[in-house]
Amino acid sequence: MQNRENFADDREDISVSIAENREEGRSQLPSSLVWAIATAAAIFFLCSSLRHALFQSTAFDLGIFDQAIYLIGQNQTPFSSLMGIHILGDHAAVIYYPLAWLYKIYPDVHWLLLVQAVALSLGAWPTWSLARLAGLNQEQSRAIALIYLLYPVVFNINLFDFHPEVIALPALLAAILAARLNKIVWFCTAILLVLSCKAVLSLTVAAMGLWLFFCEKKQRLGAIALLLGAAWFLIASQKIIPFFSGSEVAGVGRYSYLGKSVLEIIINLILKPQLVLGKILSFDTFKYLFLLTLPVIWLLLPFSGKLRLQYLTALIPAIPTLLINILSDLSFQRSLAYQYSVPVIPFLFLAVIAKEETRNREEIKDNKEEDKANKQHFLTWVNLRQFKKFRISQLCRGIQLPRIMIIWSLLIFLCVGEYKDFYLYLNRLDTWQATREAVAQVQPQSSILTDNRLAPHFAHRPIVKLLSQISPQTKLPEFQYILLNLRYPWPDTEKIGDTLANQLKKSPDFKLTYQKNEVLLFKRIAD
Repeated sequence: MQNRENFADDREDISVSIAENREEGRSQLPSSLVWAIATAAAIFFLCSSLRHALFQSTAFDLGIFDQAIYLIGQNQTPFSSLMGIHILGDHAAVIYYPLAWLYKIYPDVHWLLLVQAVALSLGAWPTWSLARLAGLNQEQSRAIALIYLLYPVVFNINLFDFHPEVIALPALLAAILAARLNKIVWFCTAILLVLSCKAVLSLTVAAMGLWLFFCEKKQRLGAIALLLGAAWFLIASQKIIPFFSGSEVAGVGRYSYLGKSVLEIIINLILKPQLVLGKILSFDTFKYLFLLTLPVIWLLLPFSGKLRLQYLTALIPAIPTLLINILSDLSFQRSLAYQYSVPVIPFLFLAVIAKEETRNREEIKDNKEEDKANKQHFLTWVNLRQFKKFRISQLCRGIQLPRIMIIWSLLIFLCVGEYKDFYLYLNRLDTWQATREAVAQVQPQSSILTDNRLAPHFAHRPIVKLLSQISPQTKLPEFQYILLNLRYPWPDTEKIGDTLANQLKKSPDFKLTYQKNEVLLFKRIAD
């Protein structure tokens, strides 16, 4: 049995430890986490590069961004032949222009894959700093950072081509860290970086502003985020995108039941909530939310009855993204295999950190109550009961952090991670060499028509189009080459490819210059 002096010392040690942890949140990363981040970045880059080398990356979206950034790097207009619009008419992502500086060094798609891998892995850094700043100890903070690296969406979106919004993931975490450290310049820089990645992220920034203003009591920073987010949303959706695309925001068609424009959808969400209640309360929605939180399921399972749910307010900035995904007619927006849930991740982990911070505070409070009871009932049965209560509290903490948490996250990653797709990729290796030989025969800068999987290998030219962009009656006058893989076609254009191959074999305008393992390359005959 311990005496009251021992318990008092423990209380003081805990308080001092939390203060030290917060101070360490401003310091450098531990070497073990540096190695973990570097290893994750290397694995991410190798996996996405291997997928591309196996001809499994797609025009939507790697080819689109690669072509636009290449054209910017060549001082040409970034008109996407794959989409038929100026690239700013897609998502108003001005981040393409600074990314093009890399293409001025050497134009290669692997720059994008490297930037994506580094950005995603770097998110563990501010995650660790936020945990330390919240008073979590070294072991807890490292565990949460590692769980971030194991979070299935992080790996899955790295494997799925390239998307500029991945750069916003560490930037959002850095913005929260800067806000808590009252670093206004760094905060504004991080917010501007987030806004440059995708127009819809302005809603996340605006919601984060409200959260900072009312929940974090950071009125000045909250107002900045709210104003910048709202302003950029209006400018991008009402001016930039319509100007460069000639139409409404592309995603509006996914919410046709709510309206035909961004403003009409917003108005109907407010005035006609009955239109969306069915989707919000559907099984599909609960499944989506469950899968999002499954890797950090302890977030929703408090072990103490005294633990309030106030830590869940950290999820407020994620509400716009969740609503956008839940209300969409397209089910893949609610899949962990795609990039649509990226803006949720920072705030999901912020809630995890907030819960552990709350638990630490509750523990200190319980310890103070225990110390008071010890003073009144020294070496009595009450002291023994309080001691057992303290041990149970410690046991509950051990269930969550850190080893069990990491093991649980690893198991979920093994179940949900898209690494399993490589088994499918390896089953298509019988046409890999033939595809490489056919690709090598296509002259640089020549216009080409091909399918979704092969297009990313021809993005460094003004004209590359997909089979889905033509009709059977198209005379194909703008293409110098047409490349088809009839053995492993893109599912949506399989019939178009078969029909086109038969037409081209009889056409006097094209010659079949390469054929092997059902990989066909046609070249236009010179006039």
